[in-house]
Amino acid sequence: MKVIHLNAAYIHQHWEEVAKYLQPALDLGGVEDFTLDQMKVYIINGTWTLFVGEEEGKLCGAAVVAFSNYPNSRIAFVTAIGGKFISSQETFNKFKAVLKSMGVTKIQGAARESVARLWKRIGFTNKQILVEQKI
Repeated sequence: MKVIHLNAAYIHQHWEEVAKYLQPALDLGGVEDFTLDQMKVYIINGTWTLFVGEEEGKLCGAAVVAFSNYPNSRIAFVTAIGGKFISSQETFNKFKAVLKSMGVTKIQGAARESVARLWKRIGFTNKQILVEQKI
């Protein structure tokens, strides 16, 4: 599988296909802070960046990343991921290489417990526990 940074100029051509991988991630993750349509706007305006997995000319997964620069690191925060994107160490290494070429030094993401266990298999560790209360 190839991991490709999909330029925002092409989002309209591929959104329907990409959306089918991202919507389940939002649904299963209980994401309420943004919708799929709002995610699309963030990608189009450059706030977030879209990556796709491609195998034999077909899209097979997608990930959306928000970049943050700190004094000691550049973090790629995965806001949503779905499909057959980083299901293997080989594909994840390709994803890391693309992110590293964009200056990234750390990858982070909020995940439910089952996804955190999956990501531990490819080298992630629990850094913090995110808690929330609506007011």
